[in-house]
Amino acid sequence: MLSFGVDLITFFHPGFWGMANEQEVVTFGREQPRAFWDRMLDTLAQSGVTGIELTFSPFGPEGLIAAYGSIEAARDELDRRNLAIASGFFADVAIEGGMGDAQTEARWLDSAEESAKALAAWGSDIMVMGLPMRTSWDAEPPVFVDMEFARKAADFCNRLGALTLRHGVRLALHTEAHSTFCQPRDIDLLLMLTDPVYVGFCPDSAHILLSGGDPVTVVARHIERVVTAHWKDAKSAMPINIPIDHGIHHAHREYFCAIGEGTVDFDGWAKLMLSKADQKWAILEIDAVPDPLTETRKSLAFAGEVLDRLSNETAA
Repeated sequence: MLSFGVDLITFFHPGFWGMANEQEVVTFGREQPRAFWDRMLDTLAQSGVTGIELTFSPFGPEGLIAAYGSIEAARDELDRRNLAIASGFFADVAIEGGMGDAQTEARWLDSAEESAKALAAWGSDIMVMGLPMRTSWDAEPPVFVDMEFARKAADFCNRLGALTLRHGVRLALHTEAHSTFCQPRDIDLLLMLTDPVYVGFCPDSAHILLSGGDPVTVVARHIERVVTAHWKDAKSAMPINIPIDHGIHHAHREYFCAIGEGTVDFDGWAKLMLSKADQKWAILEIDAVPDPLTETRKSLAFAGEVLDRLSNETAA
C-alpha cells in the first residue's frame, strides 16, 4: 500500500510566512531554522500525510539538522509528530549546471554522499535528482541534448547512484519540465544509458505533461525503474518556444493546478503505481501555495478517492 508524502517546496510561498518574497523565506529559514522547521512540521502533522520529501536549502537535510542540532534530535522531532523522511531531492545538479566539469562533479558527489548518509539515518532509502535545464530553443549557437551530452549525464548519474547505494539510498531521476530529462525522448534516452542497478526513476506527472508527453504512456515504458513518483496536475503542455531562463519555474506555475483539476489521467497513473509492489512512497507535489494545510488535505483526499475507486473496481 502506498503512503503519501509532500515535497517541502509546498511551503515556499511567501504568503504562508507573511513575507514579501521568496528570498525573505530563504533568509528566515537559514537564520531561524528552529522556528522555520517547527512551523512546517506542525502543519504537516495536521495534514494527514506521513512523509516528507526534503528539497533545496533551507528545506533540505542541512536545514533540518540546523533546526534541531543533530540528526538524532531531528529524528525525534519527526517521530513525535508521526512523520517520516520519505525521500530527499538533491537539487545541486539541476540548480547549478556544469555537467562534465570534473571539479563540479566531485563537489556534487561529496555533497550527495553527505545527504545520503543523513537520509539513511532518518530511515529513508530514496534520493531524487533532477538534471540540468535545457537552453532556450533560440539559443545561439543551439545546444542539443544529443548522445554526447547524454553519455556524460549517464556516466555521472551512474557514479552518483553507485555512491548513494553504498549507504542504502537509491537514486531516482526526476522529470523536471524544460530540463534535459523531461521530453519523452529524453527520458527514454537517459534511462537506456543509465545502469538500472544504480539509477531509478521518479516520474512527475505534471512535468511530463508540460513537456508534451502523456505521463501514463511514458511511465508504462519504464515502470520497472520507478522508485517513487510525484503526483501533480497541470492544465496542458507548454509552448516549445517559451524562454528557459531564471523565470522558467515561475512560468510553470501558470500551468500547474490542484490535483484532479487538470488533464492528467490519475486513474491510469495510479494503476501503474499500484502495479509496482515495492514502491513505498508517493509524493503529492504542490508548488508553493499560501495555504499548504488546506491544499495538502485536498490533494490527499483526491488521491485517496482514486485509490478507493480502483480498489472497488478490482473487488467488483
